[in-house]
Amino acid sequence: MILTVTLNAALDVTYFVDRLVPRTSHRVDTVHERAGGKGVNVARVLSTLGRPAVVTGLCGGDTGDRLRGELRTAGLRDELVPVAGESRRTVTIVSREDGDATVFNETGPSVTPAEWAAFTARYTRLLRDADVVVLAGSLPPGLPADAYAHLVTLARGEGVATVLDTSGPALRAALAAGPDVVKPNADELAAVTGLEDVAAAAAGLRAMGARTVVASRGPDGLHAITPQGSWRATPPERLTGNPTGAGDACVAALAAGLATGAPWPAVLCEAVALSAAAVLRPTAGDFDADAYRRFRTAVPVEEVHAARTHP
Repeated sequence: MILTVTLNAALDVTYFVDRLVPRTSHRVDTVHERAGGKGVNVARVLSTLGRPAVVTGLCGGDTGDRLRGELRTAGLRDELVPVAGESRRTVTIVSREDGDATVFNETGPSVTPAEWAAFTARYTRLLRDADVVVLAGSLPPGLPADAYAHLVTLARGEGVATVLDTSGPALRAALAAGPDVVKPNADELAAVTGLEDVAAAAAGLRAMGARTVVASRGPDGLHAITPQGSWRATPPERLTGNPTGAGDACVAALAAGLATGAPWPAVLCEAVALSAAAVLRPTAGDFDADAYRRFRTAVPVEEVHAARTHP
């Protein structure tokens, strides 16, 4: 079982317009509403792949009720812990003209110490049946910057591997706890390390405590530095579409690879193929199954001999 943690779960609302034009009104002819947040999206992808996944995290209020109802409809196991505050919404505007997506993220509810304690108790219980835990997304107000570090430490105590996908102070604080895999993008790497070069910045995160760093280079694919070596994987073709869910699809592939013990080149091939297939779908948590089957046999994975990994 793969456990996904979304501490700042959201109700994702996606509007589709013909063309997004600033400072004008728009007619919205299609609206999608579904449970979201990075960990929820990861669980959705894993479920589509036929891999058991459990959703936990925090949610509350009327928005939280709608979120949980959608999880039931989707057939995802819900182990979310209730909070008194109102869960956030995210609003994504997708322009059909060019496929670009504009995203508005609300902050989320403030979490009390008692609510955090209730969550960590639930999380510790769920770890007993987990092979891998995915810790993904932003921290809601009220939680300390080292919240993910604490969850990584608890997972290690149960012998459960961790995949971390977050940014800023939460990422920096978690590195010392030694997450098994972190998946930053280029901007997140630069913010934590001060380095613009993706390979150098990824090596910097390993030096700060991460066992493996899989850095997203957007349309240029992934750069991975692992204890077994370094690799670069690139999409087999240039794609246009909605990149909002590509990172979550990538994380799903990384978690599945850890769970099965697959070699890193194979894991990276799956991660690039799945994230590329997600770009072709309008909502996060989905991917184009036909494109995924086509891409996974065509992703070039190149070993990077010049990069020296941190022992």
